[in-house]
Amino acid sequence: MLDSHCHLNDDGLFDKRAEHIKNAKEAGVSLMVCIGWDLESSKKAIQIAHEFDGVYAAVGFHPENLEGINDEALEEIKELAKDEKVVAIGEIGLDYHWFKEQKDHDNQKVWFIKQIELANELNLPLSIHARDASEDTYTILKEHPAKAGCVLHCYSGSTEMLERFAKLGCYFGFDGPITYKNAVEPKENVKKCPIDRILTETDAPYLSPVPYRGKQNEPSHIKEILQTMADLRGISEKEMEIAVENNFKALFHVK
Repeated sequence: MLDSHCHLNDDGLFDKRAEHIKNAKEAGVSLMVCIGWDLESSKKAIQIAHEFDGVYAAVGFHPENLEGINDEALEEIKELAKDEKVVAIGEIGLDYHWFKEQKDHDNQKVWFIKQIELANELNLPLSIHARDASEDTYTILKEHPAKAGCVLHCYSGSTEMLERFAKLGCYFGFDGPITYKNAVEPKENVKKCPIDRILTETDAPYLSPVPYRGKQNEPSHIKEILQTMADLRGISEKEMEIAVENNFKALFHVK
């Protein structure tokens, strides 16, 4: 089993990262990508990736963490991204849920595009955050294609948008919400997602799946997400596991 998006570098997990990674390995999780959201968290992601086998890193600036960003900071991300354990630029993208003003949207677009260009320069895929911003995310990806691929982390758009994103070659990460009883659209998206574009992720320490909802999430909980995905698609857990593994390796180019 694989966790394509977790935050072992988050304060809630970092101090006990060895324990959380041990729990994950014992649960059958063999590969994890630790995702950065700013300069400091990106450095921590790389640190963790070097501390533990099977852990990789993504580096970048989240749309909620753009205050004070400049070209020098992006150059630092570029240098970090050259590390052998870095497999993606992320978490980058657009967030219109917490940011309502047009000036913030415009600024997010600028830095989203700059980080896409950086990823293309380094031949790295993208881990994308798109909250309440599906249409603009689609437009940017169409005009500035991710040459090494991308995953829409914690996909929360419509089924119609999923189909449009899939035509651009995007992958889709699904998390704890697909296990929630009333999460109708997330469940439908799992059913509709092309099997060669689907990925499992926890977003730990956030979005814990049932039966851990309300508690701190960790990569070992990927099993509940994988099982739910298999059930929704009417296939065996093993078939789902193989599909996710193939997709993970195709996007992140890890063995």
